[in-house]
Amino acid sequence: MVRKSMGKLLVAMDFNWRLVLFVLMPLFLFLILLYSFSLSNANNPFFLSLKRNPSWNPKGAQNHPPPVPREKSEKMSEKEEKKKREIGRIAICLVGGARRFELTGPSLLQRVIGVYRENSDIFVHAPLDKNSYKLSFLRRAPHIAGVRIFEPQPIPETIEQAQVLTSNGSPNGIQGLLQYFNLVEGCLTMIDKHQLESGFRYDWVVRTRLDSFWSAPLSPSHFLSRKYVVPIGSQFGGLNDRLGIGDLDTSRTALSRLSLIPTLYEAGLRTLNSESAFKAQFLTKNMSFVMHTLPFCIISDRRYSFPPARYGVPVAAIGSKRPLSGAKCRPCKPVCKGPCVGDILGNLERGWSWTEWEGGGLELCDASGAWEEGWEEVFDKVAGKSLAKARKKIKGLTVESCVADFEAMRRKAADWDSPSVERICRMGLE
Repeated sequence: MVRKSMGKLLVAMDFNWRLVLFVLMPLFLFLILLYSFSLSNANNPFFLSLKRNPSWNPKGAQNHPPPVPREKSEKMSEKEEKKKREIGRIAICLVGGARRFELTGPSLLQRVIGVYRENSDIFVHAPLDKNSYKLSFLRRAPHIAGVRIFEPQPIPETIEQAQVLTSNGSPNGIQGLLQYFNLVEGCLTMIDKHQLESGFRYDWVVRTRLDSFWSAPLSPSHFLSRKYVVPIGSQFGGLNDRLGIGDLDTSRTALSRLSLIPTLYEAGLRTLNSESAFKAQFLTKNMSFVMHTLPFCIISDRRYSFPPARYGVPVAAIGSKRPLSGAKCRPCKPVCKGPCVGDILGNLERGWSWTEWEGGGLELCDASGAWEEGWEEVFDKVAGKSLAKARKKIKGLTVESCVADFEAMRRKAADWDSPSVERICRMGLE
């Protein structure tokens, strides 16, 4: 009797184990497949958690630069973030000399390039000089489409150029204007070449100078379809040409500084400075423009009389608590603030040099001499920890680290044209 009962129990247990295995085996196989899929899916939370572990690096994975850090106070609103995502492809054009790029470069990278890192490419068009080595800092840029660092050569002056343009106010005469126009239009040429080779079209072009310091992020509110946005102030009888934001068509008109001179000549326009020629380009092409207040200034080593006369150039303190819209600036201990600013700038000719001061927040430097001792501390306090750290890093470059940064930058670039990077680095560091 006992043997018979035990036999029935063993048969029942055998059946139950078979049932358990029948249920568990498919579930086990499903879990294995799910785990494998999670490793191959870049958007899977489990996969992302593994990527955050610096010791985990799957074979063939690309090393992308880390996101550009932003100060906590620089976060965009939800509305701005939404508009930013809807903007489309952006070409960011950086032109000019790298004079104080240890101060301006990190701000450009953090507050312009970094803000639109997902949908922008940068183009660099700069003359070769002793400061060009500082451009190696741009290896940290996420997407580099084109870099051209060239040895400036005299541009033959035509009769049309000599009559349309004036040398008044240009430190290097008409030749200086032509060199500047060539820098700007050359970037448009680079953009067109990249579009043709890549088979797509940019929606927007942001053109800014390498010597511009950004005190806050470039807002998506400045991207306006069929209107070209320029900074308010510093008009000099025309339009402020220190920054421009527009769709591709309006940008083509704005950036064609050399090619449109014959058009200006045929329209009977003569003796124009850079700003008035810039405005004339829009008027002759019947293109719309709008002036905005923008959070950047041009860091300048030039000396200007203080206080500025009626047609003088005021130099703002870089720590001014208001957007400077491309005004000349430097790191200084202000000599004029509060009511003093109105007393001085109220006497300047409106529509000429920079005069937007109402509402407070502007502070002025005495720029009649060299930069004052201790300017580094002034800059670092204004710029914040991350930008101060970057300034010191650029100033601490060696020839070897400079060359390594340029080589890394060249590997990322779709198009590259420059003298040897070793020559660029040695020119500024030896």
